[in-house]
Amino acid sequence: MAVIGAVMVVVFLGVALIGPYVAGSSTRLGLTDILAGPSGAHWLGTDDLGRDVVARICNGARVSLLAGVVSSALAMAVGVPVGLAAGYFRGWTDSVLMRINDVVLSFPYLIFAVGMAAILGPSLHNVIIALAVAEVPSVIRVVRGETLVLRQQDFVQAAVADGTRDLAIMWRSILPNMTNTLIVKATVAVPAGILGEAALSFLGLGVQPPQASWGVMLTSAQQFLAQDPLLAVFPGVAIALTTLGFNLLGDGLRDVLDPREL
Repeated sequence: MAVIGAVMVVVFLGVALIGPYVAGSSTRLGLTDILAGPSGAHWLGTDDLGRDVVARICNGARVSLLAGVVSSALAMAVGVPVGLAAGYFRGWTDSVLMRINDVVLSFPYLIFAVGMAAILGPSLHNVIIALAVAEVPSVIRVVRGETLVLRQQDFVQAAVADGTRDLAIMWRSILPNMTNTLIVKATVAVPAGILGEAALSFLGLGVQPPQASWGVMLTSAQQFLAQDPLLAVFPGVAIALTTLGFNLLGDGLRDVLDPREL
């Protein structure tokens, strides 16, 4: 299943990076081909403005990839140092940081992202920021837990007894030993970001028309479900397969990188 997930992720990356150049413009209107079915000229048909569905799915894949990967990277960049500090120094540092973290965690991921996006305004840039901020608390909690375990290991205690500086211990001894956990966490955070971007765009808080996004495509398809239900099926299937691929890959990496299995 992990191999299947990896193949699905590679295909998705290929569609996102190469697809827009092959499929062409996602905003080109075709007023003579409105709501046309699949054909040789338009493999998945056209939408209510005559735009090619394949082109819009390919361009939407690029938006989803950007939102998922960049928001996850930002969340890691913020959450890893904070989690390290909380788990390593403990005491009042841990108490203050984790109480703030618990307050943010009390809000569901998507609800928090919707609130952030509503405050910042609708745009892809703001969606990425909102998704990153919403993901940070879970990263902090995972990193803190790993740090608490690793801090008790003999090699860390030896470094402390040897007089090694705290920052050096955290970055040279503790962080490298939780790399496997961080990789798995990233593969879980990316599909959450993809789903989050699609949801925010669907609600009108993300990418704005005429720019292509799977969420925007689903919003547009609502009005034409009776006439052409495939307009909603294709972006929905794209979202489902992409998130499934990342989740399968994450599950596989978790099993492969589990120290108990080595």
